[in-house]
Amino acid sequence: MAASFGRWHRLLPLAGPCRGVQASKLHEQTPRFPSFPPTQLRERTQRYSSTFLHYTQRLEPRARPVPRQLCLSAGKTRIDRRHCSSSASSTLVKMASDRDILPADVKPTNYAISLRDLQSGEPWTYQGTVNIDLQVKKSTKTITLNTHELKVHSVEVFTEAGKTASSVKASDVSYDAKNQRCTFSFDQALPGSQKAVLSIAFEGTMNNVMAGFYRSKYTPTTTPAKGVAKDSEHHYMFSTQFESSDARRAFPCFDEPNLKASFDFEIEIPEDLTALSNMPEKETKKGKAGTKVVSFERTPIQSTYLLAWAFGDFEYVEDFTRRKYNGKNLPVRVWTTRGLKEQGKLALESAHQIVDYFSEIFRIDYPLPKVDLLAVHEFSHGAMENWGLITYRTTAVLFDPESSDQKYRNRVVYVVAHELAHQWFGNLVTMDWWNELWLNEGFATWVGWYAVDHLHPDWNVWGQFVTEGMQMAFNLDSLRTSHPIEVPVRNALEVDQIFDHISYLKGSSVIRMLASYLGVETFLKGVSDYLKAHMYSNAKTNDLWDALSKASGQDVTTFMDPWIRKIGFPVVTIAEEPGQISVKQNRFISAGDVKPEEDQTTWWIPLNLKTGQTMSDAKREALTEKSDTYRDIDTTFYKPNADQTGFYRTNLPPERLIQLSKALDKLSVQDKIGLVGDAAAMAVAGEGTTAGLLSFVEGFATETNYLVWSEVLSSLGKIRRIFSSDEKVAAGLREFTLKLVSPATDKIGWEFAPSDDYLTGQLRSLLISTAGLMGHEKVVAEAQKRFKAFMDGDKKAIHPSLRGPVFRIAVKNGGADAYKAVQNEFLTTTSIDGREIALQSMGQVQSQELAKQYLRFGFSGKVATQDLHTVGSSLSMNSKVRENVWQFIKSEWPMIRERLGANMVVLERFLRMCLDKFADAEIEKDVQAFFSDKDNTGYDRGLAVAADTIKSNARYRERDAELVKEWLSAHGYLKA
Repeated sequence: MAASFGRWHRLLPLAGPCRGVQASKLHEQTPRFPSFPPTQLRERTQRYSSTFLHYTQRLEPRARPVPRQLCLSAGKTRIDRRHCSSSASSTLVKMASDRDILPADVKPTNYAISLRDLQSGEPWTYQGTVNIDLQVKKSTKTITLNTHELKVHSVEVFTEAGKTASSVKASDVSYDAKNQRCTFSFDQALPGSQKAVLSIAFEGTMNNVMAGFYRSKYTPTTTPAKGVAKDSEHHYMFSTQFESSDARRAFPCFDEPNLKASFDFEIEIPEDLTALSNMPEKETKKGKAGTKVVSFERTPIQSTYLLAWAFGDFEYVEDFTRRKYNGKNLPVRVWTTRGLKEQGKLALESAHQIVDYFSEIFRIDYPLPKVDLLAVHEFSHGAMENWGLITYRTTAVLFDPESSDQKYRNRVVYVVAHELAHQWFGNLVTMDWWNELWLNEGFATWVGWYAVDHLHPDWNVWGQFVTEGMQMAFNLDSLRTSHPIEVPVRNALEVDQIFDHISYLKGSSVIRMLASYLGVETFLKGVSDYLKAHMYSNAKTNDLWDALSKASGQDVTTFMDPWIRKIGFPVVTIAEEPGQISVKQNRFISAGDVKPEEDQTTWWIPLNLKTGQTMSDAKREALTEKSDTYRDIDTTFYKPNADQTGFYRTNLPPERLIQLSKALDKLSVQDKIGLVGDAAAMAVAGEGTTAGLLSFVEGFATETNYLVWSEVLSSLGKIRRIFSSDEKVAAGLREFTLKLVSPATDKIGWEFAPSDDYLTGQLRSLLISTAGLMGHEKVVAEAQKRFKAFMDGDKKAIHPSLRGPVFRIAVKNGGADAYKAVQNEFLTTTSIDGREIALQSMGQVQSQELAKQYLRFGFSGKVATQDLHTVGSSLSMNSKVRENVWQFIKSEWPMIRERLGANMVVLERFLRMCLDKFADAEIEKDVQAFFSDKDNTGYDRGLAVAADTIKSNARYRERDAELVKEWLSAHGYLKA
């Protein structure tokens, strides 16, 4: 899953029908069962009783038809539905690793799911049946599985002892709301070492919280089909999002990653709409009036979180792989709602090439008969790797060459590659449990960039990875509230908060480090062996290390375990003597106050020293102790951590940093990014100084690479945010930044030439945005002129890639009129990226009243829930109105909790991205106090990260404020 981290991607994350009656007669022949009251999210549940009505037609699973004589008979069965503080909790299995998982009495092998009677309007319900083929491991009177917000109508198990088939109805149903488990009890024990079929009739809801089986609202760009669901304002499409633990919202299931099974699926939908699922369509039959029943081929063995289905008014663009799979070129399609398919061509062009490329480098053919990519209008993450039906938020898969910002070209290609990587690494082979999530996400991130580099070598994606990936991982991992890559997960409901920079970006960074050390070819050979050994199964981290050790002949486990299982990362401090260097490693904490007990880990660190006047020599030394000395080093000129392949910070002597700043032309893009990032981190931690950092980055005024500029300006932006409370210092830092960027901005200009490459276009956008926001008079005037022409109807007045810079400059300088104009653009734009750009721009308002208006607008229902973090974070980046965001959270907390709390991923992201820009110890205390008496389950980790970040920022501000003021004054940046 590509996460939605507010950057280049997080960055993000199904079954079979009943065949006992003909699909076209399903509704007429299967009576309704009385419903239990809806599941409520609360610790205490009440006990309910109901009397089953029983089937008059048998419901047979596709895998093994239930004999006719096993039809349910009339009778009464008492069903109790209550919180399982005793009976249900006793069925939980506590493993040695302290996991709470489902009992091992039974194991699913196939699901047959049928959904019918879908209500295209309130209450948005559907009726379902699921028949689960089971292997009964040992005799038991109970079966426990997962359900969440489902109404269970009936439960029965069909067994066959010898030649005598029998059925057992559930005598009691108990529900554990906290753990989202349902336990079915039977008066007769199910015999062990046999097969059985668990048949459940249930009711679910197509919710609006972007989890489970849900509905997405959108505005059609052309006349939609008559069968499209709609209300007075919107039309709707329907899709699923099951990772990590939301398959249970859609149907009763054994919702754990290592309980793999195959799936059959059918769904009844309006006859003029299209249904999609993991596998190709098997057949379509006529349903009740105006509907059809679409069934799909059986899936391979897979985890529940990878199942998917969708239906709506869809159309597609199609291409085929160039390689043949089982003698055929595979169809690759990008699906959209009607009117948008042409914007899927970039994703399509990338996807079919990437499928072939991954098949080659993994040495395993893509395992399914088709590849579908679906644009979903409301999506909590960036994308989701459902096997054979990958789902994306629209900005991660659609791109219009004529109207889209070019930065989305990069985003689309990367996210497509990331999700396709999962088809092998995560889907074909799945982590055994959620603590090893990094096996899925860390590898998919690295190999996703590897594929993008293959397709677009001119993009310098490894430079992008260092500045947008590694630096973000460093920022989180330098906090005490970070966590190891492989983090203990007791209950699957805890896992959503570790879809973060550690699992994705630190995970991918250490994989990049290892691949570089072993050699990419050797590394990929080990990966291929790993995949082949565990196909259609589950694996653990040590399984990957074993395969890589065999492929490389090295003990990978020993030197990689600390990187995976220990919190944090090292800073390597270097001291020089003639002809040699002494190095030591310590854990790096951004607050600069690491304690001895926090500094116990010794990491294996590849130093990779570039030496010599041409920087062409490389020494593959590795630090394996806390400290060491390396001799015969050409200390006249050297740079450790060549191309930033190692995941560690470097603390260089000040003289060495000055020397390197005078020879930037000898360094790679990655090296320059690393030097800036390390110098900024040392300043924050007190290992270096902000004055030293400012002096260092002055040397980048003539830099021409976008990625290096991005790191420089990102570091300066953080400094401006942290010291923004002192207006005099803030003005001085703006003046410094303006002087730094003005020559490059004036040189690059506003006009895009046909010969401009991707990175040149991105540099133009970055420099114009920065110069304008810092007050470059000519840039501001030009932006305002183009903004007026654009809003007056000349849409060509602003290049698509300059809408963001121009809108932001206009809102900052244009007051209420400009804000309202951009708000109207948000409401009326038809471009895929236009809404996202407008939301980011409105955060530049300069008055508290406009900030309050923007926050109210964000929560008015006009902004999709998936995008509310952009509203908050764009304002919190703005020192003029930052405190309004926190005041809004406090005053409107009940509304925010209700609006976002149904999907904790969304709530956690909103809070973390709104709060982590502060640098005031009093705010940190206020945050802690405000949430101290609240149930923070589901977002507690995000709150802790935000509080830790504020504390670190505040400590830095208090320590360096006067020193920064002195440097700015001495260099002429402070006005009298």
